[in-house]
Amino acid sequence: MSFFYLLTFVLFVFYIGNTATGISRRSLPEWLLVCFLLFAGSIIFTGFCLSYFRLTASTPAWAVSVFITATVFRLVFGKLIERRTWSVNRLIWENRLAFGDWYKALNPFLKVVFTALLATLGVIAVTNLLLILFTPPNEWDSMTGHLNRVMQYIQRGTMRHFGGTNWNMDTYPKSVCTIQIYSYLITGRFENAFKLIHQTSYWMAIVAVFGISRMISRNLTAAFFAALCYAMLPDFLMQAISTETDIVLTAYLGTLFYFLFAFYETRDIRYLYLTGMAFGIAYGHKVTFTLLLPSVFMVMVYTVFWSPNVSVFLNRLKYLTPAILIGVCLFMLPTGYLKNIEVFGHPIGPPTALKHQSVERAGSLPNLFEQGTRNVIRYGYDHINLDGLRNTQWGLDLNQAMRKPLVKLEEVTKLRLDEETDFSIQPFSFARRFEFYNANPYWGIIGFALILPLVLLSLLGLMRSRVHFFLAVAFVLHFLALSYSAPYDPFKGRYFIETGLMGSLFLPLLFTNRWFKLEKPGRMVLKAYVGLVVAVGCLSALFAVFLNERCLPFPAYGRPSAFNTERMYFQMMFRPDSYVPYKRFDELVPENATVALGTINDDFEYPLYGKHLSRRLIPINPFEQGVRPIPKEADYLFFSKNVIKPQPGDMRLGTDTTMKGLIVPGEDYYLRKLK
Repeated sequence: MSFFYLLTFVLFVFYIGNTATGISRRSLPEWLLVCFLLFAGSIIFTGFCLSYFRLTASTPAWAVSVFITATVFRLVFGKLIERRTWSVNRLIWENRLAFGDWYKALNPFLKVVFTALLATLGVIAVTNLLLILFTPPNEWDSMTGHLNRVMQYIQRGTMRHFGGTNWNMDTYPKSVCTIQIYSYLITGRFENAFKLIHQTSYWMAIVAVFGISRMISRNLTAAFFAALCYAMLPDFLMQAISTETDIVLTAYLGTLFYFLFAFYETRDIRYLYLTGMAFGIAYGHKVTFTLLLPSVFMVMVYTVFWSPNVSVFLNRLKYLTPAILIGVCLFMLPTGYLKNIEVFGHPIGPPTALKHQSVERAGSLPNLFEQGTRNVIRYGYDHINLDGLRNTQWGLDLNQAMRKPLVKLEEVTKLRLDEETDFSIQPFSFARRFEFYNANPYWGIIGFALILPLVLLSLLGLMRSRVHFFLAVAFVLHFLALSYSAPYDPFKGRYFIETGLMGSLFLPLLFTNRWFKLEKPGRMVLKAYVGLVVAVGCLSALFAVFLNERCLPFPAYGRPSAFNTERMYFQMMFRPDSYVPYKRFDELVPENATVALGTINDDFEYPLYGKHLSRRLIPINPFEQGVRPIPKEADYLFFSKNVIKPQPGDMRLGTDTTMKGLIVPGEDYYLRKLK
């Protein structure tokens, strides 16, 4: 049956591709983005329907239903626009020839630059693909929330609210779960298929940057440069092999921006329909899309709202507004926001969570302004780092030497960036912990040496580019939103992944602005500078991937390769003091057992499902609801001493209490055999 389900998956992908040819123009980037939107939208809406009928865990239902949803989209778009199909194979062949001609026509300097970028991307692409296929997920949020809840939904057969140990399990929007569940089931319960949507999002975001850059610059070389440089940003690379959610939101954002710019270029209303669909999917994916709304609005002002007269403006709204409303109804409202209001009284979640990591933590408005302004400067400092490169000792030494003037500047101005901590999850530090900058870096040298200066020059109006002025305002609005909306967090590198997409759209200026024009002869100083930045950026990207402590392709830092690491050790890497009790649990409890969990909010639960994800886990300490009775069907009870009091006969699994400097210390764990 696994082969049959895989066959339906392949047929579904081809069906989506054929449907997209009738919706997109004859453009390879656009066709890929339309395919991505239809693929995600079909699975998401199907998932909501199957959850309602308690068929979330039914592989046959998934195999058939996604075709039904895709067909509905096909028919609807067929009514809205004139379908003109074309040959994808012929288009791909033409693009291959065009790429070869473009590469041959490059001058020697650009040929070296693009060879370095393409070779680096090739090495990274192969490495990341191997890591995805042959290593299990192990990032923190997935161990406590993201993948933990996916397994709960599969075991329960529905995505309805159930009250998980970690507050994220119920409060996070569920749309990405539908894609992960479909990918997992349709591939014969292949665990690493959970990463399919994230790896796909990596490439779709790159395609979006390429497509948008080509439209706004009308320069193929500029578009390739922007896309390849964005592909090198360390924070973007780190999420490409993970199951974190921000990279998926970034792909949705890139798709949304592409359709807006496509409308600006063609004035074709099909792109307003696609914009509405992308808007609903993006907002249904994660509530942090709210922080992107001011930026999206600025892009809409430039591409849609800026009209020759009021009647044209109203005519565009006539199509865009219903499209967005329908997108919200189909893809946002069913994903969990309404249930959060019903259960917690807030679309985001419980008051404790809001106070911990939302604007409420700042208290008064004057304090929010003061501390939020500090966050702007803190994140600015965090961006000026040789991320990726400082995973090595010599790179770290170079980074520290480079930043000495910045540290001195903070001391002179007395900004108290590291002393004020009341609006911080983890206090700011000029020397961030290795765990923070290794697994959650920012943009590296391409960011602070190319992107940020170009954004600043555009914001000041020195680039004489109206589109880049609007993009600069959008960029700044998102940077400010991230700084003022939540406490400072050294893990925030992953949240700036969407800002990085906007920032990469400024790189074409190096080829189109009269001050730069890298394609012209001469300009040796500028070319030497750009060449140095690209070389260091490529090295940073390689070191970010090959020295990623969370998923090492080769042994490093005294750790084995991720390919040769024992599963439990690999998944408990960031909870090392808890490895021993979890390992003992895995050895003592049968793979098909039913286990009641008396764990706390921060405990990793995903590793407890076992190698084959076959154990049934029942949380009995839901977030802030108190301990529930042990269910009769449970064979074992795994619990923390701080949740349930041990009794005679319970087995103490043991936790290493000698370790220091832990992000979150482990609990004292016990195991009770119930049957």
